[in-house]
Amino acid sequence: MESILVGADRSEGSRRALRFALQRARVNEWKVTLVHVIQWSPYSFPTLEDNEKRPVVMKAAIERAQIEILDPLLSWAGSAFEDIGITTVIRHGKPSEVLADLASEEGHDMIFVGRTGDANLRVAIFGSTANRLAQHAPVPVVVVP
Repeated sequence: MESILVGADRSEGSRRALRFALQRARVNEWKVTLVHVIQWSPYSFPTLEDNEKRPVVMKAAIERAQIEILDPLLSWAGSAFEDIGITTVIRHGKPSEVLADLASEEGHDMIFVGRTGDANLRVAIFGSTANRLAQHAPVPVVVVP
């Protein structure tokens, strides 16, 4: 049985990607993993005080992401796609890298993402998660408009 990853953030594009992925998962009997990545750079230069607080801050961010992002998506999906089991993953890092790494490490067959997501000036300069995934992911990437 194939399994797929679906990248999730707060955007409508993310909801469209999840809907598209779940429709295909139902027909093809795929396993679905919904993933949210909290932006986190390993290249920051934390102080000693930051290092002490970091585990607490990271745990709080994971709990907040579950409540604010994944739970609403799961609630919406459950009403329309209750026959599909969806697992969730929350990680810290760069979204394109985390999704590509998860696909590789856990043997997922495909990644679904929305074309537009949480965006700002950085995305305009450095490119989008969907763009980077399409260029570097080890599996096919479906970019949903």
